[in-house]
Amino acid sequence: MFGLGGSAPQVSSQQKLQAAEAELDMVTGMFNSLVEQCHSKCINKAYSESDVSKQEALCLDRCVSKYFETNVQVGDNMQKMGQSGQFMGRQ
Repeated sequence: MFGLGGSAPQVSSQQKLQAAEAELDMVTGMFNSLVEQCHSKCINKAYSESDVSKQEALCLDRCVSKYFETNVQVGDNMQKMGQSGQFMGRQ
């Protein structure tokens, strides 16, 4: 009672659902951004061929790889900032 028991507060089903929805929204947004950026960078707008060319496929592979690598680096940096208290103006 009143948080004095030392145990962690219970997370309700509604909170779990909201967290899952937020995570899905984030992943969907990241995927859509990835597709948009890599498509505009790598795919010829003339669509002269029905299949993705070897050059386009290589570009897409590199683009996706760089996108995820950058995402991991940003996440790691944000986590370090959060742990050190620098995130959101704390210090």
